[in-house]
Amino acid sequence: MQVDLGLALAVLLLLAFVVWRLSALAARIDRLHIRIDLARGALDAQLLRRARAAEALAASGLIDPASAIVLARAASNARHVGSADTVEHGLVESEMSRDLREVFADPEAVEALRELPEGQELVDDLAAACQQVTLARRFLNDGVAAARLLRGGRLVRWFRLAGYAPMPQTFEMDDEAPPTLLSYV
Repeated sequence: MQVDLGLALAVLLLLAFVVWRLSALAARIDRLHIRIDLARGALDAQLLRRARAAEALAASGLIDPASAIVLARAASNARHVGSADTVEHGLVESEMSRDLREVFADPEAVEALRELPEGQELVDDLAAACQQVTLARRFLNDGVAAARLLRGGRLVRWFRLAGYAPMPQTFEMDDEAPPTLLSYV
């Protein structure tokens, strides 16, 4: 039995290419999962920053007592929600967004608040935090979409290239910031 050296070399090169391709695909999935974990941490940090900025504004005495109570309650709920249950966490953060839009619905009141000595800094901090929440959530959800698309491929499923890692989940919440705040960012 004689083996054709050219055919053996071609089969060996094809096998090496397939192994390289599968390895590169598995590494890409792993990098996406790491990116998603980092993005989730960044989103959690921005949500906490937004809650702290709202608490600072509520405690400043610069806004009316009813608005201060609404902001303080929403911020407290947002800071103390467990991040393990993403649905509950999303609902609490959505409630915080709705409360922010309600409290800062009047452009004249926001402008008057910004004219106070400490008011401008507090409003700017809250506005920046709201904008960063939107960006961080978008970045996380884009990473999740990319990972889901990649993990849906045949090669990934057939060769179990994602291992036993759970399918990443998007973070759904109402992250629309009050328009009156965003005009200053």
